[in-house]
Amino acid sequence: MNEVHLQRCSSAEWAQAVEEFILPWALKDIDLGDDVIEVGPGPGLTTDVLRRHVSRLTAVETDAALAADLAARVVGTNVEVMHADATDMPFEDDRFSAAGSFTMLHHVPSPQLQDQLLAELARVLRPGGVLVGVDGIDSPEFRDLHEGDVCVPVDPATFADRLRRAGFVDPDVEANEFGFRFTARILVPGARRAVSHPL
Repeated sequence: MNEVHLQRCSSAEWAQAVEEFILPWALKDIDLGDDVIEVGPGPGLTTDVLRRHVSRLTAVETDAALAADLAARVVGTNVEVMHADATDMPFEDDRFSAAGSFTMLHHVPSPQLQDQLLAELARVLRPGGVLVGVDGIDSPEFRDLHEGDVCVPVDPATFADRLRRAGFVDPDVEANEFGFRFTARILVPGARRAVSHPL
């Protein structure tokens, strides 16, 4: 991410937004279980909050410097930081109880790679596992923040279908003027699917 965006995502104001608005909105009524993966934590302000809700958290970051900084900062906690590409993760199938993606999916360089990342998350989640996330809404201001940076906005109107194609069931996408939250699950064998949200 560009320097201005990195500074914003490392700021006290962003930490407060994550703590008071973003993660409470993303995690409402969600049981994350015991072994959670977060993709694209960046500076780790979402990680700081998320780790208080779970017993074990694995944070996967593709940027080597950000991964190293976060690993040093959370040493001795319930967080393991891994420098890896989330579109091709070194984890066994069905490992995690939940996965989180918080304001990072638009940093993945193409819709195809975004879909590959979603499919990887479906692979590493257990039956019944849940994906939760938040991302931004495309706008001129959103684009300005990402000037000189990777920015591939996700359309919330089509995202439920993309989640289904990646292997998830019961996608729920809720948008407002600032962004959108999403949840989806891995089907438990023999379970019936719930009715999906119209988005």
